[in-house]
Amino acid sequence: MKNIGNTCWFSAVIQSLFQLPEFRRLVLGYSLPQTVLESCRSRTGKRNIAFMQELQCLFALMLGTRRKFVDPSAAVELLRDAFRSAEEQQQDVSEFTHKLLDWLEDAFQLAVNVKNPGDKSENPMVQLFYGTFLTEGVHEGNTFSKIETFGQYPLQVNGYRNLNECLEGAMVEGEMDEATASQSVKYGQERWFTKLPPVLTFELSRFEFNQSLGQPEKIHTKLEFPQTIYMDRYLYCSKELIQMKREEMKRLKEKMVILQQKLERYMKYGSGPARFPLPDMLRYVLEFIATKPAGAAAPAQGSQTPLPPSQAKPHVLDVLSQPDGILERTDTKTEDGPFFLANSSPQPKSRPVLQASGSPAGLSDHPAPHVVSEDELSLVRTCLQRWRNEIEQDVQDLKESIARITLSIEQMYCDPLLQQVPYRLHAVLVHEGQANAGHYWAFIYDQPRRRWLKYNDISVTESSWEELERDSFGGLKNASAYCLMYISDQVSRLAAAEDEGSEAGQFQKEVEALPPELRHYIQEDNWRLEQEAEEWEEEQSCKIPQMEPSPASESQDLSSESGPDQSSVCEQSMRSLSSEHALIAKEQTAKAIANTAEAYEKNGVEAALCEPKEVEPVKAQLGDRALTVQAEPAQDTKETEAAAQTSSQVSEVEIPSVGKIPVRSDADGYNEEVMLSPAMQGVILAIAKARQTFDRDGSEAGLVKAFHEEYSRLYLLAKETPTPQNDARLQHVLVYFLQNNAPQQVVERTLLEQFADKNLSYDERSISIMKVARAKLREIGPDDVDMEEYKRWHEDYSLFRKVSVYLLTGLELYQNRKYHEALTYLVYAYQSNTKLLLKGTGRGVSESLIALYRRKCLLKLNEVAASLFVSCEEPRVAEGIGILNELIIPCMHLMNNFEISKEDLDAIEVMRNRWCSYLGREDMDAKLQEKLGELLPRLLDCSTEVIVLKEPPKIRPNSPYDLCSRFAAVMESIHGASAVTVK
Repeated sequence: MKNIGNTCWFSAVIQSLFQLPEFRRLVLGYSLPQTVLESCRSRTGKRNIAFMQELQCLFALMLGTRRKFVDPSAAVELLRDAFRSAEEQQQDVSEFTHKLLDWLEDAFQLAVNVKNPGDKSENPMVQLFYGTFLTEGVHEGNTFSKIETFGQYPLQVNGYRNLNECLEGAMVEGEMDEATASQSVKYGQERWFTKLPPVLTFELSRFEFNQSLGQPEKIHTKLEFPQTIYMDRYLYCSKELIQMKREEMKRLKEKMVILQQKLERYMKYGSGPARFPLPDMLRYVLEFIATKPAGAAAPAQGSQTPLPPSQAKPHVLDVLSQPDGILERTDTKTEDGPFFLANSSPQPKSRPVLQASGSPAGLSDHPAPHVVSEDELSLVRTCLQRWRNEIEQDVQDLKESIARITLSIEQMYCDPLLQQVPYRLHAVLVHEGQANAGHYWAFIYDQPRRRWLKYNDISVTESSWEELERDSFGGLKNASAYCLMYISDQVSRLAAAEDEGSEAGQFQKEVEALPPELRHYIQEDNWRLEQEAEEWEEEQSCKIPQMEPSPASESQDLSSESGPDQSSVCEQSMRSLSSEHALIAKEQTAKAIANTAEAYEKNGVEAALCEPKEVEPVKAQLGDRALTVQAEPAQDTKETEAAAQTSSQVSEVEIPSVGKIPVRSDADGYNEEVMLSPAMQGVILAIAKARQTFDRDGSEAGLVKAFHEEYSRLYLLAKETPTPQNDARLQHVLVYFLQNNAPQQVVERTLLEQFADKNLSYDERSISIMKVARAKLREIGPDDVDMEEYKRWHEDYSLFRKVSVYLLTGLELYQNRKYHEALTYLVYAYQSNTKLLLKGTGRGVSESLIALYRRKCLLKLNEVAASLFVSCEEPRVAEGIGILNELIIPCMHLMNNFEISKEDLDAIEVMRNRWCSYLGREDMDAKLQEKLGELLPRLLDCSTEVIVLKEPPKIRPNSPYDLCSRFAAVMESIHGASAVTVK
């Protein structure tokens, strides 16, 4: 449903009701006798009839339109007129729902009054949405009871953890004991549902008025609710059983409090401010008395002579008079383990004692008793151990009792007798934002699909219970459920029965059952849509001739356009990608294909091979076994070769890592950039290493040797440990393939193409090897390799280079404080990189690095936009809104998906809060506040409209040397210049 300006509240409620088959049937089948229409003269009655007619048209379009969304303007305008102020920017969901149900009730009452004037019990809206409850209570000693009707049942959120606790709190207030009824100071009441409606709506009160600030605030606390709730415990017919259970619950909770207080005395023992668990304290004392003083293990090294046996029991004053008060044990018995594990059997009268040590070197690492005999040690250990065991048992008993009581409380209402009236969750209306601004959407359970759908204005997407929990329970961010719509088990079964088969089929049946005027209304709208589509296509066709083709140098490797001949272009583009990666040549794919076709027509196969040609299937497992077919030059190419030799010139070219080599430049010229690429350097060096093999065994053996040399070099390069400043994948396509375990056939075919490159025409040896390689390419059969897979690998590498160029460009722009341009490159780098990472972590670049600088750019731009907006100067305000609309909002919408990281979520909340803080500012005029009101719903919502971020300018991908050097420079800068932590 289209948001026509702060109307998400309307969409959320209407879409929730539309998905109720019974409600939909009632609205679409609404009709009044002509006599009633003519006799209705009140303004309210006419308005209600007009609203029902607009709602019928809206529902009819929602059933049968071919549009992606419908426009609810007519119905919304009627509702807006009825609200307190036409100036209000956004309406409260509960207020709107109350108003809507009132209007619907009044409209259907007009039809009921024809047969039963004034009888609301026959009103279908009352039957569907309204129930009754009985209130019984005591006030100042007097009992009372009354029956009331309710539509939406309000529930407080503060202080409760889940929906059942909210309901329990709403149903019971104060004390209801009959014994206290005579006391005038006592007050209490209980509510019991006497009749539940088929559609049960709970209104969650998430707003409260802050007296100190003088403004409303939203309550963001977490509140859980189930997919199925059993209402038996709140029904009047269950009163006696529930009262008994409430008494039992009260008794259990009182007992729980007593047990928890007892447990706390054990776990927080002591009389001072610092308290500790008593079992731990006893354990510490046991450890203390069992600790040896320093020097006890080696008395011979002590600084003093052991006391004679007659002085085995020193006086306490003698001990205290020692310089450091340190005692040393003089027992002559040697012990292997700690002394407190020694034999505690009765000893002779000459018991071992502890002796004072006057040496500071005898200081113990841990506190230890100064004097303790074995008898004392045994007695104290026995007592402490017994007390500790007793206390630990007491603590364990208390914890088990508390756990049993907790389980009894949790299972109190799990009685099968209290699970006879289930209500299934049908819709959850969610609000995101603050008390004075925000956005609404709805989660609605789709019966045919058996899953949740998210209805967010014009966007309807499949969702899950996990996403619903995250966005609706609250406590995580500014989004939480505001209204819960449950339906009875009977309604749920009827909906399931009606929705058997496909959803489209069910809607088609309902369209066919509509009155003729509504069917005609749908047909007219669909006809208008066709007309609009035709007009749009005509406009686009007029624009096409005016478009200028982009230069080849700007679109190389970054475009994936296809021509009309899909079958040939598919194969040719695959060849061009692999050739591009093997050669890193200048020509773009389309140009290479055109040149190949032209060369083929003029000179035949051999000339066409000089340009990237249509791909033939690859020979699998290239090796000594595969390279067994002699390459015979085609007879019709000898004249061509002779002509080429006569027009050749020899020059020297300096090749890095290779040196100076004589290069024969033919008439069509060699590509100097290709000759300087890492891929071609490796091939030239490999051919040089194969010289002896070539001279001894011929050109085919020379190719095998060179092939193995280059493969080994690339394999070792792929195995090198990467550093932050070096990514070997940028140097060579085969490094990328090897690191990502590409099929061997793909790797070997790609490498063979390098040896077949025309730029190897610099001497007789290289020319011979090139011809053999070309012959091998021609012999590869269709069963040797999956050509679609071959194409996909080269497309992935093309996308990887594109991501790398975008990332480096974005980082360079960020460092130059060009945040506007940097953000676009970083966003597109992230989106494309995500596609690669789905196939493996080694397919793309560091996701966290892109995300980090994307966040930095966003936060910087948000500060700029906010500063411009609050300047109150018209041009600066427009500039700030432009940044928000063109960059920040589209980027936030792309980020805010199901798998959004906590860092990104925090950044989005920071940006939203910045704009929400401007609401109600006295220094802002009304116009600026109005613009802010228009911006906030789009800022807070992630799918109100289709938003497309403009693609960054096309840039020519650098040669591998430039790309690697740029990568090294940028990475060294961001990792070394400042303390940037990439999480």
